[in-house]
Amino acid sequence: MGRTYALSDIHGCLSKLEGLTAQCRADGGDTAKFIFLGDYIDRGPDSRGVLEFVMEMQRHAPDRVICLAGNHEDMALSAIADPGEADHWIARNGGDKMLHSYGVTEPSELPGDHVAWLRALDTHHDDGRRFFVHAGIDPSRPLDRQIRRDMLWMREPFLSDTRDYGRFIVHGHTPQKSGQPDLRVNRVNIDTAAVLGGPLTAAIFDDSKAEPIGFLMET
Repeated sequence: MGRTYALSDIHGCLSKLEGLTAQCRADGGDTAKFIFLGDYIDRGPDSRGVLEFVMEMQRHAPDRVICLAGNHEDMALSAIADPGEADHWIARNGGDKMLHSYGVTEPSELPGDHVAWLRALDTHHDDGRRFFVHAGIDPSRPLDRQIRRDMLWMREPFLSDTRDYGRFIVHGHTPQKSGQPDLRVNRVNIDTAAVLGGPLTAAIFDDSKAEPIGFLMET
């Protein structure tokens, strides 16, 4: 099996995404597999560009590009479904930057094919050794009984928990202001705060062990 690259929390940083995926392809070759852990949108300058880039990657290699949902996609979909939720997303969580990137002012004006793609995103991916998810898990529940909100929004008690879940957890969601991934015995957080000036990070995995064999970063 070739190498797998996990990326998370792109937040509209298209230039960093382009540079990092080029690094991954140079490292992993034509068999490189990509798993995106959500939060493609909001806060950064080019949410639309990021979505179009990732959607095109998936169209070209659907068996090698897995795309998961993050809490920012969850907020956008809530705002589209219920205008009463729009202010929470637009004013408080960077949704205004996404709307601006599309040249629209209302969530309902976003293009239907992009909204459909967001709605179809999975919450997690289990490759048998690793459990890929946006935010984390509820430590009190088995992996096959996790609920959507926890997988997209969880911080504590997950971040403080040290137990073995039967899978190594790969996640983002909680920005690491140090600009370095947070590698623990049972998990790795690869949100290195790209939209706040940090690098965008890819964790590299292969069959030799469950944990990352290394990281690539684009500043």
